Amino acid sequence: MSKEIVVTESGLKKIKDELDFLKNVKRKEAAENVGIARSFGDLSENSEYDEAKNEQAKIEAQIAELEETLAHVKVIGDHEIQTNTVSIGVSVVVYDMEYDEEVEYHLVSSREVDPLQNKISDQSPIGKAIIGAKVGDVVTAEVPDGEVKVKVLKIKKNDVE
Repeated sequence: MSKEIVVTESGLKKIKDELDFLKNVKRKEAAENVGIARSFGDLSENSEYDEAKNEQAKIEAQIAELEETLAHVKVIGDHEIQTNTVSIGVSVVVYDMEYDEEVEYHLVSSREVDPLQNKISDQSPIGKAIIGAKVGDVVTAEVPDGEVKVKVLKIKKNDVE
């Protein structure tokens, strides 16, 4: 992972909070579970021990991934976010021409995606299509079901945490 990862200030905070939780809570719990499972006896036939070691390895992998992310992160500050074109950190209202409806998306980095809050990545099909678009532009996104045409109606700074 040598690619720069652009995140918002709130996205950076979430990454740091998750890393802190994994290091200070989950890591300790996993070590305790390994110790408890080890006390059950013969390790060669101890499925609890194997499961605890696997969980410990999973937590360590998550920690390593977050640390790697932080090593390559570029924070886009609120003052850097422009609303003349679609970019990470903006909310964009689009008109979906097929469904005849307006939809608001919050464009975030891939680390901040939350479909339930309409937070889409700049790497998603619609995100890729609207990046760089201006108000009034009509863009076409290649989605699994075919093509989606949307018209950019409004661009504003994200107001979602």
